[in-house]
Amino acid sequence: MTHEVVVVGAGVGGLTAAALLAARGVSVCVVERESRGGGCAAAFEKFGYGFEPTAGLYEGWGADEIFARVFAELRDAPPEARRVSPAYAVRMPGGAQVRVGGADAGEFDAELRLAFPECADLAAEFYREMDALDALARALPRRSVSPLPSRSIFSKFKTAARRVADEETGSRLIRTAHAETVARSLAGASPRFRRFIDSQLQLFTLRASDRCSRAEAARALTLPRRGLYAIRGGAQALADALTESIRRSGGTLRFDTTALRLAYDSAGAAVGVDLLSGETLRATRAVLSNLTAWDTYGKLVGASRTPADVRARLKTLRGWGAYLVFLGVETRAAARLPDGRVLAVSDFNEGEEFDPVRASLVLNCAPAWDTRAPEGRRAATLSTFADASEWFAYHEDESEHEAQDQRELEFWWGRLHAALPELADGCEVIETLTPRGYFDLTRRRLGAVWGATPAGGLSSADAHPYRTHLPNLLLVGDTVSAGSGMAAVAHSALAVANVIAPRRA
Repeated sequence: MTHEVVVVGAGVGGLTAAALLAARGVSVCVVERESRGGGCAAAFEKFGYGFEPTAGLYEGWGADEIFARVFAELRDAPPEARRVSPAYAVRMPGGAQVRVGGADAGEFDAELRLAFPECADLAAEFYREMDALDALARALPRRSVSPLPSRSIFSKFKTAARRVADEETGSRLIRTAHAETVARSLAGASPRFRRFIDSQLQLFTLRASDRCSRAEAARALTLPRRGLYAIRGGAQALADALTESIRRSGGTLRFDTTALRLAYDSAGAAVGVDLLSGETLRATRAVLSNLTAWDTYGKLVGASRTPADVRARLKTLRGWGAYLVFLGVETRAAARLPDGRVLAVSDFNEGEEFDPVRASLVLNCAPAWDTRAPEGRRAATLSTFADASEWFAYHEDESEHEAQDQRELEFWWGRLHAALPELADGCEVIETLTPRGYFDLTRRRLGAVWGATPAGGLSSADAHPYRTHLPNLLLVGDTVSAGSGMAAVAHSALAVANVIAPRRA
């Protein structure tokens, strides 16, 4: 079979790009080894529950944001998304908590000061700095394109000169903020406040304050107050809507189909994809990989065809695994929680180094308007970071993996109830999902599903991360997106679609 574009992988990135291309009249074929789309964001279903394998917080659903832009081109309506306010609550050891993302800035400041009396002024000033830095970063592009007011010629020149000076100053400040870690702004903060910030940065940027840039931290920490959303049906609803749009636009979806490697012509150019079945799918315009960066080169391209500089760069990327516990929560117990989404910071000793694997847990309890559970209950997901490599050590038999899973479950079950005693006996464990389980489901390298970050920290700015050394092989997904989360993936998908088939005016 021959198509203009073959997409390998039906994660949110691959589906978004394919849906946009199909809507623009491109002949698209999506190949996916699983029986449905969604990738590592696909719902986990059991005993009448539909569990969301994420923190349940999504950006980009505002009226003028990325998903509105995507669905404006598609044949199907987007899933329902509701803004959540507050976005989540952070529960500290000892019971102090701060609700983040509420409408009242004064209330947030008061809760912040109450939770961290030992450095209340510093905490308030830190957030003011983050707010100002993020506002500057978002305002600069708008200034550069805004028209001059209708005044005298001399006045216009003066206004233009002032704007140029402001933009140069602002750009310099932003460049500096990208080059410095946010740890600089936290000098003098108490260990408790530092842990409060580190746990949020790890969730939203996949790195703590000693490796996260000030600019990236500013965006992550102000985002909950600008707008985060819950999706009816979770990320799976988005994947299903994109899948249906591809079908309606005439695209081809081949589920339960495994791609082995790229097909090359005699000159070494990629011309399609070889399938496990022995069939070759030809691509006349492009092959788009929605596999991770590691798996794109390790599986599709092949080690012998991967340039040395690419191999070296891949070694600098770190991917986090996830350990998930799927819970059934009684409605009465859910009503006692401070919020539907809670980031609980674990106990720690002063001077103890921040360890993402043990620092915190996130409880995402489905809202009352989207319970995804049997009557009287709600689906909830406890998610934590995991060092994926620890789950792929040599085991003599499966019982050793099961024992490791049991130890992890007991640890987090204890931490959950210590942090949220309101749950009491109102929840039960339905199932767990380890990095090895994620590997079995997605075949992502070491089951790493939180995306990828440079091992050395800060940001790896790449103007075109979706390009490869092969001109007709492009990448999309969380390991090549400029940011974390589905909105960043959707932005990368739109960028790739615009490269392959620019939208006609």
